[in-house]
Amino acid sequence: MNRRLICLLFPLCALVGTGCVDSPVPAMTSEMEIEPPKPILEGYTADPHAVVFDDTFYVYPTSDKANWQTTDFSCWSSKDLVHWKNEGMILDVARDLSWANVRAWAPAMIRRDGKYFFYFTAEQKIGVAVSDRPIGKFVDALGRPLVTPSPQTPGQAIDPFAFIDDDGQAYLYYGQQNLYAYKLRPDMITLDGSPTKMTPPHFNEGIFMIKRDGLYYFMWSEHDARDVHYQVAYGISTSPLGPIEVPPDNVILQMRGKVVGTGHHSVIKVPGTERWYIFYHRHAIPNGSGYIRETCLSPMEFEPDGSIKKVDPLAPAFTEDSDGDGGADATESATAALRAR
Repeated sequence: MNRRLICLLFPLCALVGTGCVDSPVPAMTSEMEIEPPKPILEGYTADPHAVVFDDTFYVYPTSDKANWQTTDFSCWSSKDLVHWKNEGMILDVARDLSWANVRAWAPAMIRRDGKYFFYFTAEQKIGVAVSDRPIGKFVDALGRPLVTPSPQTPGQAIDPFAFIDDDGQAYLYYGQQNLYAYKLRPDMITLDGSPTKMTPPHFNEGIFMIKRDGLYYFMWSEHDARDVHYQVAYGISTSPLGPIEVPPDNVILQMRGKVVGTGHHSVIKVPGTERWYIFYHRHAIPNGSGYIRETCLSPMEFEPDGSIKKVDPLAPAFTEDSDGDGGADATESATAALRAR
């Protein structure tokens, strides 16, 4: 076939979608027609931090306000990952802090020795509050920030994540543009030593980590939260302080169809099982943006070699007739609901 004939045929093939090349248009069109799963929380929320305490799942999100001028943190609870109860405000930075009063973002929660430690961002600094209950109310533990920006640690001091390793050593991870890690003393409110810089490629913010089979899976968000391409990637380390090795094709959650801006996530494992779930936000559907977001939930699975499978934001976590059976035991109810998929 001569070159002139190829040039004449190509526009015709593109129009009819057959012949010369496989057109991506039908696949894209069909994805846009898929109705995404509903968000799990009411209202506009983002940066969901999910944990399991005893027989209950909890989510601690950012409460979206115009231009991220948020002042309050709330807690949501569930026995089955399906039905969520708003436990109300647990910290109001405008009233409960002496060192900040706005830009309350991206919290994290952990329990130690019967106390609940709530790490949070306020005015680009990281604070810590404490309570005897996971639903608060929480009290500022220090009367000052735990972490502040400095020339030695470039990037915003935001997006904390706390972790206690099997040996009892606690760590605080945080950062935007750069990832840092501090050791924490057993009181969970005192930094121990200097920070370790451990920034992986393309890291922007939203650090989270799980430990599985002796390996540390570090996960983070890439791009700006206002970008439709906001996405979750991961790397693996044999140490809680890195270095982080990034596998090929390490993006596990990204935009698809009507779902965009998928990021700033957390992960939980249903106790006593190998059922994992990823919580994340997306731009609200419809008419959402990087300032108007909603919290979602999807199953997260692993390949036999330990790599994390791609997460499909268009696939529902549970079938419509799965209600978690309303049982008191979170393990049984969540597993029953998952098996009904």
